[in-house]
Amino acid sequence: MLKEIDPLLNAEVLGALRAMGHGDDLIVADMNFPAESVARRTVLGRLLRIDAPSARVARAVLSVYPLDGFVDDGAARMEVIGEPSRVEPVAAEVQAEIDAGAGRPWPMIGIERYAFYERAKAAYAVIQTSERRFYGCFALRKGVIAPDA
Repeated sequence: MLKEIDPLLNAEVLGALRAMGHGDDLIVADMNFPAESVARRTVLGRLLRIDAPSARVARAVLSVYPLDGFVDDGAARMEVIGEPSRVEPVAAEVQAEIDAGAGRPWPMIGIERYAFYERAKAAYAVIQTSERRFYGCFALRKGVIAPDA
C-alpha cells in the first residue's frame, strides 16, 4: 500500500501510467471488448487488468493521470451502434468521474465502434475492467503536469 495512491492501481498499471507521455492514449475497456488481442497491438504489448467497474477504474486512473487539454478528444467513449448520441448509464458514470477529476465539465466525445477499435490498437495500453454493461469502453489521452510556479 502507498499513501494517497488508490489501491486499485496495481504495480503494472502504475508503471504503464508513469511510462506514458503526453498524447499517449489509455483505453479503459469493459469485459466484452476484445482486450487481449487489441492489447497485443499497443505500445505496451500486453493487457493490464483492474477488477472493478469502469467508473471506479476511471476514478483511480484519473487520481494520478492528467487528461490532455490541448485536444478536443482527450476523453472519448465508444458510441452506441445506430444511436451515436445516446449516452449509456456507464458512460454517464465515467463522465462524472472525469468531471470530478478535472474539477470542471470535461465532455467526452463519441467514437464509432470500429473507429474506437482502431484508436485502441494505436494506444499505449489497455486496461480491461470487470464492467459487464455494454459500451463501458473509454479512451483517455494523457496530458501534462505543469511545472511548479
